[in-house]
Amino acid sequence: MNANETIMNTYAIDLSLRPTTFDLWHVCLAGTVVVLMGLLILLLLIMIFSRSRAKPVEPVKIVQQPAEPIVKIVEKIVEVEKLVQAPAPEPVILKEYTPDAAMQVLGLLQKDARFIDFIKEDITAYSDADIGAAARVVHEGCKKTIGEHFVLAPIRSEQEGSRISVPAGFDASIIRLTGNIVGSAPFNGTLVHKGWQVTDVRLPKLTQGHNPNIVAAAEVEL
Repeated sequence: MNANETIMNTYAIDLSLRPTTFDLWHVCLAGTVVVLMGLLILLLLIMIFSRSRAKPVEPVKIVQQPAEPIVKIVEKIVEVEKLVQAPAPEPVILKEYTPDAAMQVLGLLQKDARFIDFIKEDITAYSDADIGAAARVVHEGCKKTIGEHFVLAPIRSEQEGSRISVPAGFDASIIRLTGNIVGSAPFNGTLVHKGWQVTDVRLPKLTQGHNPNIVAAAEVEL
């Protein structure tokens, strides 16, 4: 027997031998194996449970809309072109009136009918006969002034109290509806007032330097 055989015989391990002692190393190794086996079993149970509860995914149904006729497409294109090419609405222009003409009319009514004197007078102390006599003078003077400087015409030619028909699309500035207004035009009703409209105005021209705010000058008798 040579030296190599002697060394191999010395350090040879008999695999058929069983350990006779159970030290700390074996305890740790056995515990690790048990923990790994437990984790593996838990993972398998979770996978099985997840598969059993998972619902099959329904395929998405794609509903294809029917193709729109070419005629409707062309009509829509024409409508869009009309909207684009349509001119913008004209801005509303508000007319601005000067009060000179209104004060001129007041001056004429005061001159011919003493209109302002009659309106500003306290008539509570006068009898009806006195008021009636004064109103007759004011009426005659106002009629003269209006007739000289304004041309008036009735809006409706029918007699007041007659039944008339108001068509659809009527001008609300010309005809005013009163009473129980229900539904839409045409309306049938009774003509309560025929209305008036000015067809011509003939006011005198103001001289330069005239103050239109003075509708009646103060009078001093010498």
